This record gives sequence, structure tokens and C-alpha cells, in this order.
Amino acid sequence: MRNLSLFNKFVFISNIIVTVLTVAGYILPFLAPKLFPVLSVLTLFLPVLMVINILFLLYWMFQLKKQVLLSAILFILGLTFFTKFYKFSGRDIVAEDTDITIMSYNVRLFNYYDWMPNPNVTDDITDFIASHEPTIVAFQEYTTAAKPKLEGYKYKYINVSGKHIKSGQAIYSKYPIVNKGEIIFEDSDNNAIYADIKIKRDTIRVYSMHMQSVKISEDIQQEIDEKQSKKILLRIAEAFTKQQQQGELISQNKLETNLPIVICGDMDNSAYSYDYRTIKGKLKDAFEEAGSGFGKTFNFEFFPIRIDYILVDKRFIIKSFKNFSDFKNSDHFPVFTRLNIKREE
Repeated sequence: MRNLSLFNKFVFISNIIVTVLTVAGYILPFLAPKLFPVLSVLTLFLPVLMVINILFLLYWMFQLKKQVLLSAILFILGLTFFTKFYKFSGRDIVAEDTDITIMSYNVRLFNYYDWMPNPNVTDDITDFIASHEPTIVAFQEYTTAAKPKLEGYKYKYINVSGKHIKSGQAIYSKYPIVNKGEIIFEDSDNNAIYADIKIKRDTIRVYSMHMQSVKISEDIQQEIDEKQSKKILLRIAEAFTKQQQQGELISQNKLETNLPIVICGDMDNSAYSYDYRTIKGKLKDAFEEAGSGFGKTFNFEFFPIRIDYILVDKRFIIKSFKNFSDFKNSDHFPVFTRLNIKREE
């Protein structure tokens, strides 16, 4: 640091701080949130830290300074983390008659409480689904009160509860549901459901999960301005601790079946979280396999957030993936994948 200007010394000290925080973000997915509940919140901001590190990398590169090595090593160490945030190229394998298409969508009660000025949200969503004709649709924050009319789905499992408005989750299928069940989350309004679906000669298990909400809203800047940042931090930390317990329940349920598994839903956490790692296990992330761009699934203006997932058994070939970030009829965006079951030669 001796040969650096005063400004560059300040930049390098900032670089070191970002490096320490980023390394902590790399490690936290392997540590249970209940051990470090507040610190685990850092995983939400890991994409931002990685972008800042790239800016440092470019800065030192143009300066021709040896300090570039710190950011270069950090970038190389985090390459696998970066692909969870951004994919440079996608995949779109030719469709076949044997393909299965799955859509997952947190519909936010079909705008039942008029959060958005559009009075036709329910019809827009059902028309959107009809236009893409997914084999199976997994809904989160579903309500029967909106009376969605989804034609072509003879089989469905709807799991809703509540006093004033019944809401919850639903799985719609074009093929028979031969078994179904619920995973109850203790002390929570959220849950996970699953349906075993017989598709021709195969039976698969599809989950729809809605994990404990961290209650991040589009108005979070206003909350911070009102000096509520400490309260927000503690709220998120508490939610992460609950998510850990919920993720472990889903992971345990996975072990109870030998069927090929697809897990859909709103995890309300990043792909760098302990919860994501627990639920995913040996499954494949459809976005990582076949997506492109940021994979944004939540309408948050400050930076792209991916908290909705389709996780797929290794016995599937993931042929394509898409997130519809231009379809704004909820605070979430639909995600869609096309799969095919691998056949033994």
C-alpha cells in the first residue's frame, strides 16, 4: 500500500472490507441461520457484493496495480455463486411430445385486495397460463375467492385456509393426481404441499412450497427512511431461522419417496441461503441449468432478486427455462421449465 495514492489507499481498504463480507457470504450457506441469525441476512446482499467486487477488479486492472489480484482471486472463488445470480447463455432443446412443462407462480391472491390498479388480474393470469399450456401449474398465495377459471386442468389439489379469505397453495395438472399431502410448518401461516402425478407410464412428485416470508416490499426504502432498519434486520433474521426448520421438513419428506421430484415455489430467500442449499440437496436448479440473464422473479426495483425456484430431480433433462419478468400481475413473476425424463438405454 506504500506506493498507492491517498485515494487508492481508501479504495483498497474498501476493497478489503467488501472481500471480507463476500467471503462471509460464501461461507454462510453452509451454516445454520439459528447459529448466526442476523449475520445470515448477508446472503441476501451477496449478489450486490459480487458486482462491487467486479467493479474493483476493473478499477485495479485499468490502474495496472497488483491489488487486482485480491478481486481476481475472489471472483474465481465465487464463480459458482455468480451463476446462481446471472447466466450468460440459456438452453432451448427441441420440444418433443414426451416433454413435461411446469409453471410456478406466486399470484398474490390474484390481486384480491386491489394492490394493483388492474381490475382484470385474475383473467390476465388465467389467459397467460392458457397461452403457455403448462402440463402442471404450482400456485403460491392462491385463493378460491378470486374464482380463477383454468380450463384444461381436470385434476387439482387445492390447500387453502383462513377465516376472512381462504388462501394457500394449489397444484393444477392435466394428468391424474394419484396421491397428495401437506407439509405443515409449525407456528406459521405458510406450508408446502405435494401431488404425485401419473403422466402416461411415469409418476412424478411435484411440490409447491411457500416458505416463511421475510416481508420485503417494494416500499422498503420508505421503511428504512422511517428508521426501521434495525427492526427489518431482526424480522429477516427471525424469518431465516423459521425457514431453516421448514426447509429441513421438506428435505425429510423428499426421502420418503423414490419418485422423480420437482420442487416449485416461493422460497423467500436467495440461492445463497442455507435454506436453498437444504431444500435443493442433489436436485438441479432449472434456472442454473437452462436459464439466462438475471433470472429475476420478484418485483424489487433496487436490484434483481431471484427467490422463486423450480428444482428438478437428476432423472430429468432440463430442456428450457424462462422467467417472465415482463408479466406484472403480482409482486412475483412466473417461472416456467420444460423437462423430459431420462430413459435407460
